[in-house]
Amino acid sequence: MTTATQKRLEVRPAVPTDVRAIIRLIARVYPGLPNYSPATVRGQINNFPDGCFVALYDNKVVGYCATMRVSKGMAFAWHDWEEITANGFGTRHSAAGEWLYGYEMAVDPKLRGLRIGQRLYDERKELAEQLDLHGIVIAGRMPGYLRAKRKVEGPKDYLDKVAAGKIRDQVVSFQLKNQFEPLGVLENYLPEDKQSDGHAAHLVWRNPYVDPDEAPEMRVPRGVESVRLATCQLQARAVEDFEGFVRNIEYFVDVAADYRSDFIVFPELFTLPLLSFETKKLNPMEAIDKLTSYTPRLTKELTRMALQYNINIIGGSHPTRADDGDIQNIAYVALRDGSVHTQEKIHPTPNESFWWNIKGGDSLDVIQTDCGPIGVLICYDSEFPELARRLVDQGARIIFVPFCTDSRLGYMRVRYCAQARAIENQCYVVMSGNVGNLPNVDNMDIQYAQSAILTPCDLPFARDGIAAESTENVETLTMADVNLADLSWARAEGTVRNLRDRRFDLYHIEWDSNPDHGHAPSGGPVPAGGHNSPGGG
Repeated sequence: MTTATQKRLEVRPAVPTDVRAIIRLIARVYPGLPNYSPATVRGQINNFPDGCFVALYDNKVVGYCATMRVSKGMAFAWHDWEEITANGFGTRHSAAGEWLYGYEMAVDPKLRGLRIGQRLYDERKELAEQLDLHGIVIAGRMPGYLRAKRKVEGPKDYLDKVAAGKIRDQVVSFQLKNQFEPLGVLENYLPEDKQSDGHAAHLVWRNPYVDPDEAPEMRVPRGVESVRLATCQLQARAVEDFEGFVRNIEYFVDVAADYRSDFIVFPELFTLPLLSFETKKLNPMEAIDKLTSYTPRLTKELTRMALQYNINIIGGSHPTRADDGDIQNIAYVALRDGSVHTQEKIHPTPNESFWWNIKGGDSLDVIQTDCGPIGVLICYDSEFPELARRLVDQGARIIFVPFCTDSRLGYMRVRYCAQARAIENQCYVVMSGNVGNLPNVDNMDIQYAQSAILTPCDLPFARDGIAAESTENVETLTMADVNLADLSWARAEGTVRNLRDRRFDLYHIEWDSNPDHGHAPSGGPVPAGGHNSPGGG
């Protein structure tokens, strides 16, 4: 008779549910230093899931590494950490890249004797071999350089002496033992790394199973990763009670589900018909409080429909008084796994601020779904490019834009901006608007909409960047199949490559309330305070 016990140490691909544990690990590895934000780690994992690994000991995350695929030109040219990693998000990953680039490695300092760093590097090497890549490039920190600075003739001389075995460096010596070869020094790779004086050792491991003289033929497979999208252009109509409102919404959910849609999106302020059966005229504050009272029933019904019809529902938006008393315009997203997520409108319009006293939210993050990460930008938010870029940096490939506009001028502002977001971020954008009017309900006097499913403008997509669009001002359901694999191709081999070609040496977006810039990841150096794992890439 044989018995087996549960394994205590394992290495596996990182998933978005690991984000919080990874952040706690980073806090242990880099004590006293600014940490990654959850958004940044989500981006690292979502942008190249195959390249991120975690090590678990007794089911606790004790190691993490992140890599991406890049071209030879990018990997071997001079660069700094912020530029090559897209400020830590890994958005410059290219599915056609012939080299792996390691830019984060963290190992719990209390478990160094278990060779966790070695195990993570073995996973990277195995990945490079499976993908027939030419090898791995990293920028390893040189934590011993500052102490030896007076004894050597600069960082290159220091690296040469470490390579010759005359000096031992905790990180570089580990990399050399791990079959990495020095290419030179990346000066000013990360100025915050005081122990390395801001420099990093540029190192390479070459895949022995790939002929180094053979020209790379890295083509992105034109596979199919199909998602069916449905956008509801909803007629504003009076209802007799809450149940009547739900019946109207459920009709379109049912139709979209019959067509086996993965998502259905409803317009901004789609719940305002709930005010149509009030017996007295409500002032704006009374109206908000009345709508807020429906929130628990609304989310319950959206969840029921998402589960019953096996569809992900983006519930437009619903004005809600928050616990702190602020009034916010919130999208409630019910997924077919039974979970409910929220996304606040970040920028209320002047009209919303004046009449409803709506306050802008302060959080914008992707929502993980069974079709990958998505984002929601409520109407006016689509007119701020940095918001869509933040979502795409976190891995969003579909952005939903519920909107409510009263005139063609207002509609065209949202439409043109939504199309621009699809082009500049190489993603899909799905618009959903209200039509008709709702007498005696503020903000619903007249409505103008032409809902649409928009694409980038490049060879695999629709000629005009429009996968589908509805007829103006008619209640209808519009659907289209989109191929997420086409986005991977466009980002790697498209006519233009907006995400990859951003100038991170000149600019980046920093989210003030939850800063993403400050933690110095492994790809090389870490700011003063010490790197307690083998480190480097």
